[in-house]
Amino acid sequence: MTKDFRLILGLEIHLHVKTAKKMFCNCSADIYSAEPNTHVCPTCLGLPGALPVPNKHAVELTQLLGIALGCTLNLDSRFDRKHYFYHDLPKGYQLSQYDQPLCVGGSLKLRNGKTIELERIHLEEDTAKSFHSKDDTLIDFNKSGMPLIEVVTKPVITSAEDAAEFGRMLRDLARFLNISDADMEKGQMRVEPNISVRTVEMERANELPEYKVEVKNINSFKYMEKAIRYEVKRQTEILIGGKMPAQENRGYDEKADATLPQRSKEDAHDYRYFPDPDIPPMRFDQAYFDGLKSSMPELPGAAYLRLTSVLGLSAVAAEMLTSGPGLGLLQKFNDLSQVADPVKVANLLLNKPGYRDLEKDEFLQKMQSDESTIDDADIILATVKNVIAQNNKAVEDYRSGKDSAIQYLVGQVMRETKGKANPGLSEELILKELMS
Repeated sequence: MTKDFRLILGLEIHLHVKTAKKMFCNCSADIYSAEPNTHVCPTCLGLPGALPVPNKHAVELTQLLGIALGCTLNLDSRFDRKHYFYHDLPKGYQLSQYDQPLCVGGSLKLRNGKTIELERIHLEEDTAKSFHSKDDTLIDFNKSGMPLIEVVTKPVITSAEDAAEFGRMLRDLARFLNISDADMEKGQMRVEPNISVRTVEMERANELPEYKVEVKNINSFKYMEKAIRYEVKRQTEILIGGKMPAQENRGYDEKADATLPQRSKEDAHDYRYFPDPDIPPMRFDQAYFDGLKSSMPELPGAAYLRLTSVLGLSAVAAEMLTSGPGLGLLQKFNDLSQVADPVKVANLLLNKPGYRDLEKDEFLQKMQSDESTIDDADIILATVKNVIAQNNKAVEDYRSGKDSAIQYLVGQVMRETKGKANPGLSEELILKELMS
């Protein structure tokens, strides 16, 4: 965001689907430590006469994600051929979905209350992996044909921070539902922002720019934020100079902290989509959708509201249990909170790793013998004042609008008290001190 121009972007996010087989063949999808070109067959190599057969489990998991995000599931869906030169897909086209994807619409509500609307969720196959040296390019076709979910948002995101938050929440949801491991270092999750800037007047009229720049295949939320900020600056300078930024694909170079041009950006007609003649259309009924919905567990967003409004957990503790690594503790917390104080259970699970692997009876016995939790406000307040005095940057971050700084300060109180302080009470005391 600048004085006269505003950021507007949409996201395309790709997730490797957690299935045993590839998308259209029987090759093992366990490719991440395999020797190059060992998980291949005539189908994923695109050899003549090989026919694709869709992976039913991948379809189900895609629809499950659609249900979790409030999408409309299409009763009729199909796969299309996307004709465009892929040097890493030997058959010369990609199997994807165009005008009849599995899921349309939907949304995801961020922690700050903003709602990010979705355009669609569809299923496709991944490409091979290229290795570039000085004189040669080597290709490993193990990744070619892996099932790949693509989540496409509408162009409604107005800050780099919100884009990163959406990505993290989608990653957590995919892991929670066991749809994808979403390990960005392994390429199991890739984010691609479509970035534009517009005038304040265009923003007020909800008018979109005539161009967009897509930054491809980013494997880090931090790098995505940096790429977005770089693009805002670059595009703004072009517009101020009286020109229009080129509609193109770019890549982010983390060493240079800059985006670099790759190729002009295609429109849908450039891909020459048409229904794949080798794969019959897919037709579903409401009974099938109802069965998928019945298997849906409580989602992290609903769990967060229950933990705070019903069970009395602090916002910090509830967020830790419903996002990131803490999601792995949620089921254990749910079981234990039925027979013990939820606030104490959360405190022990989040702040004392030794409790996490205990069986239910062992946990309860140890909890009863552990009387070390500090609930005395006066004792905690002394630590709070000391933490605030020693963490000026976090205090300044909070006062400049970064609410996440509170979590950092609560963490410092827990560290100083060796995990004994009541986290909810600690958060309350920190907020009182900062507002006084």
